[in-house]
Amino acid sequence: MSDLELPPYARALGIEVSGHEDGVPVLTVGFGSSVEGRPRHYHGGAVAGLLENAGYSALRARLQEEGRNAQLKPVNITVQYLSAGKSKPSFAVGQITRLGRRNANIAVEAWQEDRDKPIATAIMNILMA
Repeated sequence: MSDLELPPYARALGIEVSGHEDGVPVLTVGFGSSVEGRPRHYHGGAVAGLLENAGYSALRARLQEEGRNAQLKPVNITVQYLSAGKSKPSFAVGQITRLGRRNANIAVEAWQEDRDKPIATAIMNILMA
């Protein structure tokens, strides 16, 4: 699978592909002024942006693998903040829970040092046009 290009918003936040897990891109963002909210903590919008981009990257990777090209339109994205993201790198990966012909459901998880202690999760429902 070729690397997927991240959209301008992801690049503006400093999000990068740090590797792959079972063919799915794992995204990362280092802590800095572009993602800081209160002092030494991630802004909630930056965490949501990381989650959203990880979900879309997982879906694009699967569609590319299947030879499908679709325009992705969000139906619903629900973010759950579990703990504060502190001033260290954050990671996120998406898992497709349902992939149909016209819509997809994706679960996304973000963590910092310990994968078993997520800082946030998201559920995404995406329409594929």
